[in-house]
Amino acid sequence: MTDHVGTLCLVLHSHLPHLAHHGRWPVGEEWLYQAWAHSYLPVVDLLERLGGEGRRQLVTLGVTPVLAAQLDDPHCLRGLHDWLGGWLLRAHSAAPRLPDLAADEHRRASRALELFETRWRHGASPLLRELADGGVVELLGGPATHPFAPLLDEDVRAFALDVGLADAALRTGRRPRGIWAPECGYAPGMEAGYAAAGVGHLVVDGPALHGDTGLLRPVGASGVLAAGRDLDVTYRVWSPRAGYPGGRDYRDFHTFDHPSGLKPARVTGRRVPPERKRPYDPARAAAAVARDAADFVRVVHDRLAGLRARLGRPALAVAAFDTELFGHWWSEGPAWLEAVLRALPGAGVRVSTLADAIAAGLVGPAVELPPSSWGSGKDWRVWDVEEFTGVNGTTQKLLREACGPGSARDPLRDALAGQALLALSSDWAFMASKHSAAQYARDRARLHAGRVAELAGLVAAGRVRAGHRRIAAWPDAEPVFGHLDARTFPSSACLPVENDTALINRASRAAEGRSRRHGPGG
Repeated sequence: MTDHVGTLCLVLHSHLPHLAHHGRWPVGEEWLYQAWAHSYLPVVDLLERLGGEGRRQLVTLGVTPVLAAQLDDPHCLRGLHDWLGGWLLRAHSAAPRLPDLAADEHRRASRALELFETRWRHGASPLLRELADGGVVELLGGPATHPFAPLLDEDVRAFALDVGLADAALRTGRRPRGIWAPECGYAPGMEAGYAAAGVGHLVVDGPALHGDTGLLRPVGASGVLAAGRDLDVTYRVWSPRAGYPGGRDYRDFHTFDHPSGLKPARVTGRRVPPERKRPYDPARAAAAVARDAADFVRVVHDRLAGLRARLGRPALAVAAFDTELFGHWWSEGPAWLEAVLRALPGAGVRVSTLADAIAAGLVGPAVELPPSSWGSGKDWRVWDVEEFTGVNGTTQKLLREACGPGSARDPLRDALAGQALLALSSDWAFMASKHSAAQYARDRARLHAGRVAELAGLVAAGRVRAGHRRIAAWPDAEPVFGHLDARTFPSSACLPVENDTALINRASRAAEGRSRRHGPGG
């Protein structure tokens, strides 16, 4: 007999697209600094404190390579420090008009500055490595820039994954065995590529397992295990329609005090207009945290008890969320997370990482997964849109033809490969499809694809010095992944760039036209 009803795996997926040097407000570095200040700082602090109490295997923490690169980037570290100082000044400026709010924000900003200055000055990687080495978390990896893998050619998919896993190994000292499949995207056969890359388990959405998420499941004969999000548990916290953060006593994300940029109101009610929302009350919010944490623990316990009765053995629930929910979107999220992690063991629920659950034997029979994602309709519709797939197809073709085995590293081809990976990020199609900063997303996708085309044309023409001058003119000339080596592109029969001269020339002329209109930034 076991002394617990079952196991909960909390999976936190940390991801933002590449934002450094690409705008500040309303979309750009501000987005990064808000998420960093309100989510990454307090969540890591929470995990460090619980780890210091001897708690282990608390969370399966995914940090995408493109986000990890920014959390280690000296430019971004300086930018966050400035932003935190600005937050403190904004709190002070609000004191004459909103004294209670200003005092609360002063405490929060001061704590964030203390955490940054004492723990984060050298970036995120030392902290993540320490948490993983101490057994507090399992770190998940993933493809370099979070592309929607089902829509990538197989060789491009393998290249993106290898670059991402190698980046994690450099930053944290370990090549991840588990990944968060970007957007939980899956196409039949992808498990073979994962197995070849050394990936042993990945997160998919619950419907991909037809809702049968009580155990990890081998995908076909590959040996790669799929962990499915338990939507009965996950959606209790946050779903497309409801969840705890919408409770009336929590801080309202969308209502601002415009002179200070602070958020002075509580949700009050879903249909209450901003001007009629009630002032935020930290005591009411704390009571809501306690109430909703207790409710979640009850839901998890009952779910696991039901699974155990049905399966005749202890089972698993995977609750998976974006890390940015905890603090950035939901101000009280970190406090709720701490309350839940403290309460679950006392309720007879074993808290575990995915790797620990595998070691405990929580694995069921093999399954064949359908094409799937965690997006609208649980299919590919959010990303499979002609506006992006056509450009991405050309970008993949140019990448394939420019990269492959060579005698020495070529900085131009390395830069081309890096820009191709940025162009293929799943974020651009998602943002456009969801009408969230859609024009910014379109501009970013076109910018990086245009750079790929331009560099391909310069390489084909042998204009090496012109290529270096062009890269030097970019505001983000420093590569996101300095280890990226275009020679490692997985093509045993790589074609020279000149084999598709017409395509390259057309793309290059288009890029040059954009350059004349928009200047050195592309």
